[in-house]
Amino acid sequence: DKATDPSIAEENWECIQRFCEQVNAELDGPSLAPRLLAHKIQSPQEREALHALTVLETCVNNCGERFHKEIAKFRFLNELIKVLSPKYYGAWSSERVKSRVTEVLFSWTVWFPQEVKIRDAYQMLKKQGIVKEDPKVPEDKILPPPSPRSQNSIFDTDEEKSKLLARLLRSSHSEDLQAANRLIKSMIKEEQERSAKVSRRASTIREVSESVKRMDELLENYKRQEFSKSDQETLQMVAQRCERLRPLLFRLASETVDDDEALAEILQANDKLTQALGQYRRVTAGH
Repeated sequence: DKATDPSIAEENWECIQRFCEQVNAELDGPSLAPRLLAHKIQSPQEREALHALTVLETCVNNCGERFHKEIAKFRFLNELIKVLSPKYYGAWSSERVKSRVTEVLFSWTVWFPQEVKIRDAYQMLKKQGIVKEDPKVPEDKILPPPSPRSQNSIFDTDEEKSKLLARLLRSSHSEDLQAANRLIKSMIKEEQERSAKVSRRASTIREVSESVKRMDELLENYKRQEFSKSDQETLQMVAQRCERLRPLLFRLASETVDDDEALAEILQANDKLTQALGQYRRVTAGH
């Protein structure tokens, strides 16, 4: 809601980036996010729809292959088509929103040539006369600013691949340039996967910290018997959330064996979680 707030004229990049982090952190994030965004893109408020399209493009740029697979399904593409089709929302959607949706669909046919459903959906719009001609999208407008490249980016740390890429790009042979293009794509994919892991880890550890803090506050009130029925339900919900966070931490630890500092951070978060759950069981059993 904050990332698509129609009362704000400019994009809230902090909220947009946090939304992307949440998509990467949650197991079902890539499948849930497109549904939420489709609802916002279909908003009768022009600014809300335009903000939602910016969030969508930023997710495409930052949320990796699982998100790409979701937006390439007819289920999601149909939601975008409804914004353009006069049978659905096209009759009252603003021209700016319809133009932007057309640009998004067209740009995806360029970025994801392997996704047949995207191409089919776009060609159908052209055959029906809903899209008259391919939009001319300036390259600097196709994607919003990507998240900053990390200092340990694969483009900087994998010396062997970087040297090979530089040699291929210097070549005048078309097959070498095609090989360079394939190598860039594979390196970008590897970079996105690495970035998604970092975002997932940061988001999970932040959630552990917030949950443990909330648990401590509720348990203090519980011990003093200053506790309403609503507080009791909240405590149970927080405890259940803590239980669900444990396997997430174990999975993160197994993915992070090559990074001692990150692994120590995960183990520390797990210790806090274990202590909080132990205290919850002791206090509630005692009452």
